[in-house]
Parts: sequence; C-alpha cells; structure tokens
Amino acid sequence: GYRSRPSQKLGRMVLLTTKMMERTALFLSFGSYVTSLTTAFLPLWKTMNSDLNEVENWFSGLWLTCLYTEEKGIQCKAYDSVLGLPVDLQISRVLVLISIGTGGFALLTGFLGLEGVGVCMRKPEVKRRLFIFSGVMTWVSGLTTLAPVSIVAYTTVVDFWDEGFPDVMPRWEYGEAMFSGWFGGLGQVIGGTLFFVAVCMGDYDLQRLNVPVSPELKPRTRYYLKTEVL
Repeated sequence: GYRSRPSQKLGRMVLLTTKMMERTALFLSFGSYVTSLTTAFLPLWKTMNSDLNEVENWFSGLWLTCLYTEEKGIQCKAYDSVLGLPVDLQISRVLVLISIGTGGFALLTGFLGLEGVGVCMRKPEVKRRLFIFSGVMTWVSGLTTLAPVSIVAYTTVVDFWDEGFPDVMPRWEYGEAMFSGWFGGLGQVIGGTLFFVAVCMGDYDLQRLNVPVSPELKPRTRYYLKTEVL
C-alpha cells in the first residue's frame, strides 16, 4: 500500500532519533566505564594528613597505600596480605572486579547491537536482545561501582567520628577518587537506562512499520464491464 508523506517523514525522524539514542547510551556508558575503571585503581579513595607533621600526606586505595613527602615524592606499596585487609576493602575489591567485567561486556554487546553495525543486520530481534542485555549489564556495572564507594565512604565517616580515637590522632577523609567513583557509577546507571529507552523507541518504530495500511490509503482498483458488440 501507499504511505502518505507525513508518515514517511515521521518514520525517518523516529529512526534517526532511535539511532541517536543508541549512540548516546553507548558513549555515556563508555565514558562512565572509563571513569569507574580509573577510579578502581587510583590510590586516592582516602587521604590523611597530620597537623603534627604537615609534610607527610597519606593516600589509600583498594590496592595500594601511598605516602607523599616533599623530599622523596610519592611512594606506594601494595597491601601485604589480602586476608589482613578490613572487611569493607575485601568486599569493595570483589564488587569492583565485577563492575569491570560486566561493564566491558556491556560495551561489547551494546556496540554489536548498534544500527549500522554489520552483525545480524536482518535480525532486528537479535539486536534488540543485545541492547537489553547491554542495558542490564550496564546497570549491574554501575551499581557495583556505587556500592564499594558508598561502603568505603560509610566506614570512613564512622571512623572519623569515632570518639575512641584521641583528638590529636589523624583521621582518614574522603579522597578525590570517591567522587569520581560516584560520578562514574551514576553515569553507567543512566547509560543503562538509555539503552532501554532506545529499545522502546525501536519497538515503536517496528510496530509503526508493521501496522496494516488503512483502506483509505489502498490503491483503488478500477473495474470495467465487459460489453459485447452486437
């Protein structure tokens, strides 16, 4: 059947918007994943400096502890024993590794599900499932980034306000990496949501293409009466 020009323009606009949403979701997820990945290995989750010795600054992360002095610069050392770590760091390490794995897998499946990528070009249902899977994995990656940062932040606040420590004793405080971790995890959650928005927009486009043409738009068939010449 024939389609009116406004319907064709609407279809092109919906298809273009769907492609833009897919790419926005992928780019946002990629940028947030890089931020979360960098945060995981930075030794700047917690900082500590003492009023008694202002030339020394301590930095702590999930994998390293660093000391900065004006004379020797920064010196980092890995933790001696995994079992000797506090429980919050052990849990945070596991969650961060899950976040890295799921986030990388989500980006791969999301790229394969993009319109225009030469994978399953004639199978839109497969691309739809790839995008749904990518959205779920991006959500998992974002939540497993937010969780360890929030756990370490909570324990830092509890230790900071612990009345059992003397006032002159230095306390651990928030480091820059914690804020970048919150930012990266939140960005991944938003990126995963945009994946689902792109899936819904694609479903709408498919439904619009599969709608049967109304009788008014069908071409009229002309019938001619056959007459005989006597």
